[in-house]
Amino acid sequence: MAPADSPLTLFDDPVEEPVAAEAPVVNRLFDVRRVYAEPGAAASPRGQQVLARFPAAEVVEVPSHWQVPDLHGNEGNVDRWVRVKSETLVLGVKKSLSARPNGRSADFIAPSTANGCAMACAYCYVPRRKGYANPITVFTNIDQITGYLRRHVARQGPKTEPDQVDPAAWVYDIGKNGDCSVDALVSDNVADLVATFRDLPTAKASFATKYVNRQLLDLDPAERTRIRFSVMPDRDARLLDVRTSRVEERIAAVDDFVDAGYEVHLNLSPVVLREGWQADWTALLQQLDDVLSPATKAQAAAEVILLTHNAGLHEVNLGWHPQAEEVLWRPDVQEAKRSQNGQDNVRYRADVKRAAVVRIRALIGEHAPWLTVRYAF
Repeated sequence: MAPADSPLTLFDDPVEEPVAAEAPVVNRLFDVRRVYAEPGAAASPRGQQVLARFPAAEVVEVPSHWQVPDLHGNEGNVDRWVRVKSETLVLGVKKSLSARPNGRSADFIAPSTANGCAMACAYCYVPRRKGYANPITVFTNIDQITGYLRRHVARQGPKTEPDQVDPAAWVYDIGKNGDCSVDALVSDNVADLVATFRDLPTAKASFATKYVNRQLLDLDPAERTRIRFSVMPDRDARLLDVRTSRVEERIAAVDDFVDAGYEVHLNLSPVVLREGWQADWTALLQQLDDVLSPATKAQAAAEVILLTHNAGLHEVNLGWHPQAEEVLWRPDVQEAKRSQNGQDNVRYRADVKRAAVVRIRALIGEHAPWLTVRYAF
């Protein structure tokens, strides 16, 4: 029999530690006023976490995260492009789980734990999937997604041959349709993914970002998460990278993320060909060489990606940011191109692009010879 002063004589159930209340998100990117939510997503623990972070938001039930009448297919949202991203979130359940082969940035594209973005880069290739602005959709079934990833990694076994993605690990892109640094402000999905890959010795997570979220420094990635900070000349970023962290801030954060246990690569992306581009990229490469530590340089690698654009996006941008199209839309040097994702895009003409790739590789070799180029296209 339990002693008289045993807690079991005072409580019918074991005592549980209190759960810390979620602090509301205070961030320049968000003024969330409405959350469209599938019922199951809103009721889930992760959905409740998101709603607690935005307690003033109205919750509107929708049958599916793809069926949001005020967003999905609403061309009228073009003139509210940034407001939609700031004021709206969507909660859904990721129903189809698959890891698609990639081969460039990663070996596989992981199932999304979110899509959309609160930032508004003028060249983004996924802006019209939900309402011509594509605010963040959080997928709340995170345990199913991380469980699937563990099983997928186990099926691969060890990587036996090095490739341009990584010499030893299978790399999974966890942020293909958004920016994980921003997603981490909205929910703990990114923290859960970092923790998952920390325990997978044959795999790494990877994502590209244009936002410095220093909360990620506390996640202890144990070198199993690769962050690819996207950088470009400040002249381009101020025009095209709307609502992002400034390039100088991204560069200043790189050493800190390496010290915190992340592998940090650089995306030189997109390379926009306009008057003065070579001089501006030279200055940026010199800045990287001056600022980054020897430890960072020793593990750094880069992807070089020239601009790909889209006629539909061009028309959308004319409705909210026409100044960007003065450098993005260049019919005199661009040609049609079918992308890997099946979209009909435009890219720089083959001869123009070929010469530009050769030139920027030469600039890297001259001003940042420590920076290995994993691929350039």
